[in-house]
Amino acid sequence: MFKKILVLAIGLFSISLSAQKFEISGKLIDKESKAPLEAATVFAESVRDSTLVTYTITDKDGAYKLIGRTSLEAVNVYVSFVGYVPYEQRVSLKGDRMIRLDPIELEFQVEALSDVLVKARRAPVTIKKDTLEFNAESFKTKKDATVEDLLKELPGVEVDAEGNITVNGKPVNKILVNGKSFFGGDDPTIATRNLTKEMISKIQVSDTKSDSDAFTGETSSGENKTINITIDEDKNKGVFGRVSGGGGTDERFEYAGLVNYFDNDLQISALGGGNNINSPGFSFGEIEKMFGGARSASISSTGAFSINGRSFGFGSGIVNSRTGGLNFADSWGKSSEISADYFYSGSNNYEETQGERTNILPDNRYFTESYSKTEGNTDRHQANMKFTTKPDSTWFIDVLPSFSYTKAENNFKRNSRTYDEDGDLTNQSESDNQTFRDGQTFGGNFNINKKWNNGSSLSLRVNGNLENNDSESYIVTSAETFGDDDQLIDRNQFTDGKQENNTINSTLRYRLPIVKEKFFLNSEMGYGNDSRDDKQYVYDLNDASGTFDDFNLEQSTDFENVNEFYRPEFGLDFNTEKVNIGVDVGYVYRELTSSDNLRDFNFSQDFDALEYDFNFSYRINQKMSIYSSVSRRNDAPGVRQLSPYVDISDPLNTIQGNPDLKPSNETNFYINFNNYDFQKRSGLYAYVSFTKTDDQVVSRSEVDDNFVRSTTYDNVDGAYNGYGSFSYSKDIELDTLSSLRVGFGLYGNVQRSLNYNNNEIYDRDSRLIGPTLNLTYKLGDFLELRPGYNMRFNTVEFDTDAFDDYEFTRHEFRLRTTTNWPKNLEWQNDLTYFNNPNVGQAFQQSTVLWNSTLTYSILDNKGNISLKAFDLLDQNTNTQRQSELNYVEDVQSTVLRKYFMLGFSYKFNTLGKKGVIEDRNFFF
Repeated sequence: MFKKILVLAIGLFSISLSAQKFEISGKLIDKESKAPLEAATVFAESVRDSTLVTYTITDKDGAYKLIGRTSLEAVNVYVSFVGYVPYEQRVSLKGDRMIRLDPIELEFQVEALSDVLVKARRAPVTIKKDTLEFNAESFKTKKDATVEDLLKELPGVEVDAEGNITVNGKPVNKILVNGKSFFGGDDPTIATRNLTKEMISKIQVSDTKSDSDAFTGETSSGENKTINITIDEDKNKGVFGRVSGGGGTDERFEYAGLVNYFDNDLQISALGGGNNINSPGFSFGEIEKMFGGARSASISSTGAFSINGRSFGFGSGIVNSRTGGLNFADSWGKSSEISADYFYSGSNNYEETQGERTNILPDNRYFTESYSKTEGNTDRHQANMKFTTKPDSTWFIDVLPSFSYTKAENNFKRNSRTYDEDGDLTNQSESDNQTFRDGQTFGGNFNINKKWNNGSSLSLRVNGNLENNDSESYIVTSAETFGDDDQLIDRNQFTDGKQENNTINSTLRYRLPIVKEKFFLNSEMGYGNDSRDDKQYVYDLNDASGTFDDFNLEQSTDFENVNEFYRPEFGLDFNTEKVNIGVDVGYVYRELTSSDNLRDFNFSQDFDALEYDFNFSYRINQKMSIYSSVSRRNDAPGVRQLSPYVDISDPLNTIQGNPDLKPSNETNFYINFNNYDFQKRSGLYAYVSFTKTDDQVVSRSEVDDNFVRSTTYDNVDGAYNGYGSFSYSKDIELDTLSSLRVGFGLYGNVQRSLNYNNNEIYDRDSRLIGPTLNLTYKLGDFLELRPGYNMRFNTVEFDTDAFDDYEFTRHEFRLRTTTNWPKNLEWQNDLTYFNNPNVGQAFQQSTVLWNSTLTYSILDNKGNISLKAFDLLDQNTNTQRQSELNYVEDVQSTVLRKYFMLGFSYKFNTLGKKGVIEDRNFFF
């Protein structure tokens, strides 16, 4: 074994020494006008096998520099620019490797654009007007790479451990495959960890737009990105999928299966899975986390998970989840598309939580110890459909109906004890709540758009939901206060609940061009109606009959609440190739009404408010851009916050609304800057956001001598929240085999909140700063090291001497390693150190979480045997410190503990002419 390692090391070192640095520079100009050509792709390939050596993008002056390392004596230099004849030149690297080429004159291509792209050699990167396109074959990955592996190699693209993607600092919120949604399109891992690189032709990145906006030609903010994965036509027919299963110590298990059938536009998929290791019942692309990767589980105890509004796991603690589903998508003719899916998800969860809270009053403190236990079971069925059609080039219609049914059972037990500063017990409570729920929701969206040749358009957009929920709850509570006025309140009650929520929102928008394709006048009318009927009939236990037949009017409710508004809006848009400016001004007419049918009480409130949006974006060049916006939004108080009804369901905290509340107004300023330099392989992204709130609605509590609260609501001025971030990344090619990616960032937050406590109003100023550092070192396909560190330092100050200022810090260090050696064996490790030095002494302050996985490929890389170890050091905890306006709390809850699991998976693929696609790392 030692000899093999020595031979491998010597071989790698020899290859590294043979590679020498070179630089080829020059300038591109238009042959006719002699103007420089910005955003053209210049790349060098091996003469012998056309392997990509390096590439770059021309700047605003048409200049370029090809910098790289190679042992080759000559390379072919290619120039590719949409609309121009491709250019090719062989360049010798013998002798002087600092080469300056004569200006290259590109000739405009006469043929149609499609012909140009067919004849041109595929460039590694192509920049179009609003799309960044990467050629999959141009980027080196291991032979069994997934799309996620490919994305990690693309310039300016970052993929975190959970599979979330950013492009030049901006998050990707939609994934398409050949222009169609793949399982909803909102969870990137569904596609990125299921599709392999060998299937892929191109990766296209563009600004995210709704289907309607894309049809009418409206610009987007550019703050979110869409990735379209294109599959070659000859690889887009067949069946592919995976099945996997495993069992381990402590009765841990998991199983999953996914099968897909593609026939060009037709996509049919079926899935199923389950586990009790706090992963979703089936997480599509996240089987890698579930099953085999060192990233197998999060330190958080939560098991909740959702994709495109579909829930896959409920509750927290230890979750046993199960999932099944079907998905269908196809094109009808040339103008219509349809997709539909059905999903079932279910879970059983168990969690225990203990907490220690310090409650802060102007003149003293009191302390609460609590313990709770939750056990629950949830089953959910969901069906969704999407139909789009274009009757002709001027019409676009889409319809998206949905339906869900949920059945849930939950048992919640809690006890708490409160002490004063002398350690004397002031109150205590116990509760046992068992609840059964059934709910149905039917909803949908309808959009119809018409456009005319002059650029004008008319759009009607309607969405709504009809929701019904029935519940039955059995509640046993006991609350006792001590002191001069001792009191004991025992309750044994049954609550029969029924909620009906009907919501509709609609917008009619007309867009008129003042200057064709540049200057537009927008007019819009919005209407919304949110109607909620909430019945909670409470019955006390009749000791004589042994049944719940004593109606409790004081605690029962029968509310009918309506929130209705009209919102006219006018705006202007100005768009050029570099500048986009938008101004919109709207006025909200809102009416809130509420009636209590049990008490014959009614009230109504009218609210009017001005709202506006201003946004500005400037593309400095193909590498740099700035975006900023200013907006004002109005938020009406909730009906329960306005209603004078007194809620006594919690004997230790009675709540009453305030009919005199005013609506809140939020003014937000936002600006960001991003720059990715393809020549230097470096990127910078920064943003700042600041929000000021007038008439913010806050709770106003009075606490008596036994620390029993009476709460209402009030308006306050002066609250604000500001945050910002700076991040920088740099790719460094150390030699032909090894590379280093460096990334560092800084996050900051300043926040002022105001609160009443026993009629005293005070300011709470919070400041947070958090630096991060991440490194990725790669040595061919043999080794990958990914160390990282982040810290959060938080200070909290009050404007009164009655409160003590405090601070707390959190450190996290992570090291991930992947080794692919010897052949067919992959070893992954994920080592994370957490440190919370400020939590209470009763809680664990430091944790080291070590997960490790060995995967061995068999059956010609179609099968994998894995051995996974989770939390090898048996230190996993879920401890956190929470800071709010008037308390600080340390909480620790149930988490998954150490286990070992042996698993097997098998994959199959008949897509395209190549048949089975190898994938040593089976995990989705």
